[in-house]
Amino acid sequence: MKTSTQEVPQQGGMARRQFLRYAGAGAALAAGAITMSSCSKDRKGIENDHVDLGSGDIAILNYAYALEQLEAAFYTQVVQTPYSGISSAELSLLTDIRDHEIAHREFFKAALAGNAIEGLTPNFSSINFADRTSVLAASKAFEDLGVSAYNGAGAMIQKADYLVLAGKIVSVEARHAALIRDLISYNSFIDSSVVDIANTSLEISRTPAQVVPIANQYLTGKKLAIPSLGIY
Repeated sequence: MKTSTQEVPQQGGMARRQFLRYAGAGAALAAGAITMSSCSKDRKGIENDHVDLGSGDIAILNYAYALEQLEAAFYTQVVQTPYSGISSAELSLLTDIRDHEIAHREFFKAALAGNAIEGLTPNFSSINFADRTSVLAASKAFEDLGVSAYNGAGAMIQKADYLVLAGKIVSVEARHAALIRDLISYNSFIDSSVVDIANTSLEISRTPAQVVPIANQYLTGKKLAIPSLGIY
């Protein structure tokens, strides 16, 4: 199923003042992001049908923006076409998650301003949106991927302000992940697939080189290039 990553719900969506808070914060960071790399606008083009995320912190912000585009598009579809037998409580929770993901997406778009990559085109054809099991399994996969992606990119962020914001967003994504796991199976909010329980009890992380190929499975047309960070 193809959809637009930039759709914003017209009813029951994020309050306008909430969006403005995110957009305003993003605009405040935009100047810093733009001056970080004078060549970043050139780097955001397409090479071999891949979207170049850029380099340095610009790449990390675009990387996060790309993932939030996917999540926002997924939950928008979930709410627009609820699965069979969905309860009012589940629909309310999934709507809240949708609103969070849209807010995250719009925040990164505003922060990147002219350095933002274009809107991506997701392909969710592997997901049966009419089936609860399929939807929640996909939701779990997206949330776990997002948390591990933020954790893996954290050490690569150079600007302290961006690191703080990434930490705040990943904590929300982790709450989503725990909630979805409990919807699948009560009290299963954590296991060894996401936390190294046997050793450090720390969340498992993934590098962009590990995350991008997974995310690209849910994109049609232009795919993401692995960002050039000069670190891994």
